[in-house]
Amino acid sequence: MQKNSDITAITQLVVCERESRDMGFWNRMRSCFHADATVNISWFQGNGHDFVAASKDMAGRGMMAKHRLGPVLVTLNANRAIATVAGIIDIPLKLDDKDFTLSAYCVMFYRAEQRSGAWRLGSFECIYRRDELVPAILGQSVELPVQLLTQYRPSYRNLSYSLHLKGYVVNHELPGEDRPETVSAIYQQHYAWAGLPVPN
Repeated sequence: MQKNSDITAITQLVVCERESRDMGFWNRMRSCFHADATVNISWFQGNGHDFVAASKDMAGRGMMAKHRLGPVLVTLNANRAIATVAGIIDIPLKLDDKDFTLSAYCVMFYRAEQRSGAWRLGSFECIYRRDELVPAILGQSVELPVQLLTQYRPSYRNLSYSLHLKGYVVNHELPGEDRPETVSAIYQQHYAWAGLPVPN
């Protein structure tokens, strides 16, 4: 049976982690993760606490991501829960001295676990949907390396290019709607971990 207080705590935990990322509240962001948490997203694969340090480094490189979040859906089973939230990641970019915004559409997947009476995040992953580059001043354009872009996954092509420009190595085997089997797999894995059936 789901407890409203637990659902509220997990919802706030997810929102706190993302707001902390956007605002540079690094210690608060770190406190959202269990020490053994894992993160597997486009530009980072590793421990949750290391992810916080890497996010701080990314901000220092001038890649100032901000997140637009939809409602958080929590599915609870005793001391384990799955939390999902549809979101848009906005990153300002300068290309040929012109200002653009990269917007990456995704579904963020979290595992949350209650230990010693406290909920913390045990993992963070994304399902990538699509992305776009929009000029800050409508009508401005930029010539992009089409041959390079066509090598990237359609579900996070512009994000991959933007990360490439900042020196990041992108994982091209992540869950994305261009590969439906990867979406099914992440649902199966997360819900199995929580001891829950996959929604149908």
